[in-house]
Formats: sequence, C-alpha cells, structure tokens
Amino acid sequence: MPILGKEPDLFPKALLEAPGAVDPEGQWYVTYTLSRREKDLMRRLRNQKIAHYGPLVPHRKKSPQGRVRTSYLPLFAGYVFVFGSEEDRYNTVATGCISKCIPVVDGDELVADLQRIHLLAEHGEDLQAEIRPIVGQRARIVRGPLKDRELVGTVTEIKSQHRLVVMVNFLQQGASIQVDEADVELID
Repeated sequence: MPILGKEPDLFPKALLEAPGAVDPEGQWYVTYTLSRREKDLMRRLRNQKIAHYGPLVPHRKKSPQGRVRTSYLPLFAGYVFVFGSEEDRYNTVATGCISKCIPVVDGDELVADLQRIHLLAEHGEDLQAEIRPIVGQRARIVRGPLKDRELVGTVTEIKSQHRLVVMVNFLQQGASIQVDEADVELID
C-alpha cells in the first residue's frame, strides 16, 4: 500500500483565525475517534464542509529496503477538533469514525491553545507530542522565526535539549519544539 502525501489538517484555512466567521452559531467539539480513524474522519468532514482541525506531523521511517519514507501522523492520537452547529455535530457522529463527542465549554481558550499548536506545526521542524503536563519555567520566544508571534509556553530540559512546550488545556496534552536557550525569555 503506498504512503500518501500530507493531507490538509485544517478546514477551512481561516478556522483558527476567526471561527465565528465560519459559523456565528457554531460551537467547538472534541471528538475521540475509533482507533486510527483520525484522517478518515477529517476526509469525511472536508467532503461535508464541516470545519475541523487535527494537527498532523511528519514521521520518518526507514523501510527494510533502506528507503526513508515520510508519513503524516496525528499529533494528538485519537482526537479531532470540530467546529459547527448541532447539525454538524450530528453529521460528525454519523460518520461512524468516532466513539465520543465532547462539547467544549470555553471555546476561546481552546482556540488560543490550537493557534499556538498550529504555529508550532508550521514553524517547528521537530514537533513532538507531550502526552502529560510538563514541569518547567514559563517563557516566551524573543529571537528567531517565532519572535514576533508572542509565543508563550513552558521551557524544560529533556534529554539535554531545551524544549518549548505548549499545552492544550482541554486535553491536558501538548506539543513541543526544540529551542535555543538564548532565544527565550523567562516570565515570572
């Protein structure tokens, strides 16, 4: 079976910038998918024009023949964030790809968290999932390609690398990228 190229993980592209423009009456839902059905769900949602976000990250692996292959895996295994009306929620559940659909109470906080994750995914070459909250010092990036983005997270040292961790509070999971210690400023 061939490995597919990267598919869109955000629909529509302006969803995280202005969710209210997509659907003024919309609400955020976090869907927990059946095993390995995240990309299938996102394809079905795109076909139905339902707004969603499920960050994908590259995963490189060497085949037995020695070829390096890149596949794209979900950053948050099992989760896809959906934005829409009650009818959109119903159509999402009707896809048969999910086991649970949870409404989000504080959509603004979720959007802010997802914007930071999306920013890391666009600019971070070594984006890694962090499946539990990380202990460290709050910091912001002040140098480098992300300096103008007001990116705030937690800086910690993992395996002799400094990493900036951004959390999605609703999931209590996050993502991290490697940063140079000189590029961050600690926050009290």
